[in-house]
Amino acid sequence: MDRREFQQLVAGALDGLPAFFRERLENVAVVVEEWPDPETMRQAGVRHPAQLLGFYHGVPQTRRTHNYGLVTPDKISIYRRPILMRCRTREEVWATVRRVVLHELAHHFGISDERLRELGVY
Repeated sequence: MDRREFQQLVAGALDGLPAFFRERLENVAVVVEEWPDPETMRQAGVRHPAQLLGFYHGVPQTRRTHNYGLVTPDKISIYRRPILMRCRTREEVWATVRRVVLHELAHHFGISDERLRELGVY
């Protein structure tokens, strides 16, 4: 799957969000990258780039105070190559992209990995 088609899947995952969440996305960019960089891998605690499918870089909405302003947008990185390595079909890619986008957006809204586990999301 080429980069353009993959980006369309990411855009589709965002477009498929309920309006309630789409309207509350604040100061965040969602980007497609081929691989995570070494610093992101270190922050995520992974040793191999294929282990990381996405990453949220930023300040969750729940931690933003009245002093939050004039900052660069948060960034959600969706890593194309690791996702493609794990999937055999377009349907698997779509399901994985959607799951990763939702997972990283949860972090933007202040939901931790621990809370996601409690909720049974993964």
